[in-house]
Amino acid sequence: MNENRNVKIRVRHLSKVFGNQPKKALELRDKGLKRPEILEKTGQTLGLSDISFDVYEGELLVIMGLSGSGKSTLIRCLNRLIEPTEGEIVIDGENIPELGDKALLECRRRHFSMVFQNFALFPHRTVQQNAEFGLEIRGVDKAERNEIARNALKQVGLDGWEDAYPNQLSGGMQQRVGLARALANDSTVLLMDEAFSALDPLIRGDMQQELLELQHRMQKTTVFITHDLDEALTIGDRIVLLKDGEIVQIGTPEEILTRPADDYVRRFIEGVDRSRILTAESAMRKVRATVRDTDGPRTALRKMHEHAIDSIYVTRRDRSLVGLLEAEAAENLVKEGKETIAGALTQDYRTVGPDEPMHNLFAMFSEKSFPIAVVDEQQRLLGVVVKGAVLDELAQAAEEGGN
Repeated sequence: MNENRNVKIRVRHLSKVFGNQPKKALELRDKGLKRPEILEKTGQTLGLSDISFDVYEGELLVIMGLSGSGKSTLIRCLNRLIEPTEGEIVIDGENIPELGDKALLECRRRHFSMVFQNFALFPHRTVQQNAEFGLEIRGVDKAERNEIARNALKQVGLDGWEDAYPNQLSGGMQQRVGLARALANDSTVLLMDEAFSALDPLIRGDMQQELLELQHRMQKTTVFITHDLDEALTIGDRIVLLKDGEIVQIGTPEEILTRPADDYVRRFIEGVDRSRILTAESAMRKVRATVRDTDGPRTALRKMHEHAIDSIYVTRRDRSLVGLLEAEAAENLVKEGKETIAGALTQDYRTVGPDEPMHNLFAMFSEKSFPIAVVDEQQRLLGVVVKGAVLDELAQAAEEGGN
């Protein structure tokens, strides 16, 4: 899925040792020892070990793991709030660990904004003033920063709250102010460290959806830290799963659910409602036959007969979907002596994108149970989903969820 996307951040062989003998710890690591053994022998904590991954332009990458897995250490190494022990972190050609103090400060200003779990708002400043803070530090003119901050607040749904103070806002609204402040800085990468963890479950769910909508509009490269698997599966384009400072698996939510890398990942995903994560692509089948919008009814009937189907999708030359033709309608056209199928097509079918959640599909089938058409953004036909395939996938998901 990422073959044609530009890499925004390239992380290679990143390690972090907490202690005064990092070289000794890494030597033991290279001999095959793991974090607990290294700690016992040296007193050094191997926070991160040989981490390598890419973050793509416009991607929302989730880094997740249990407490102590290294996820917060990792996100703080990206902008060097924590100094890496070894490895490369390259953003737009700059290797961050090699930058001097002045170049690092400029790199942070240009590339990184952070949103924290505890909101980090100034209680004595208004919403507007909090949103402006980063711009103020950079010396941006008052009128300019005022306009930029107002636009950012509007993006996160806080238009009209500019003069309120943080203690007048709910937790979700306070986190929106933090998000607006990050957006106002117009950095190229948004770092979000357990940003929604302090929120009530209902508000947290709302914020996840708002982040997805914001991501769709702005295509901001985002690295999001969480310990919550459901949250990772809901918002992540891809997930980096950590354990004891090492990467266990990298993949899309569906890849992690359907192809867990090892027993640790299998245990990690136990209890997840797979039907809410699996998508139309999981149940999609190749289209057995289509007809062109320029074909006649006899051609359509012949194809339906050959493939033992009683309806067929009609596409243009570029495979963009035009409609669906039923066998009965085609037979009537033949009886009437018509040579074109135009005017006999039905629109009584449903289309979805490949990412449509599986649990939404069953209710989409009409009484006639036409296959659901899976289309891309240009409405080109990618495949179809039949009711039986959805039932099979849901049954399998339920069975695996109960094991």
